[in-house]
Amino acid sequence: MGKRFGDHAYAAEKLVAEIGAAFLCSELGITQDVRVDHAQYIAYWLKLLKDDNLAIFSASAKAAEAVRFLKSLAERARCAA
Repeated sequence: MGKRFGDHAYAAEKLVAEIGAAFLCSELGITQDVRVDHAQYIAYWLKLLKDDNLAIFSASAKAAEAVRFLKSLAERARCAA
């Protein structure tokens, strides 16, 4: 989606990835470690969320779709084994 760190599309892409990771970690009981670079991303996410009231819903929907896709791949792999 985004071309470089700091643009809106890149921030949106990273927000989707982080929400998806949070969904998966929660479902699988995995504790996600905090990384130093998260603080940099949060500043861009806040700007994105302030500029677009629907961004959190869009990012969450895309993250949920990605999680469903990953789970379907895992299920297919289990069935094939």
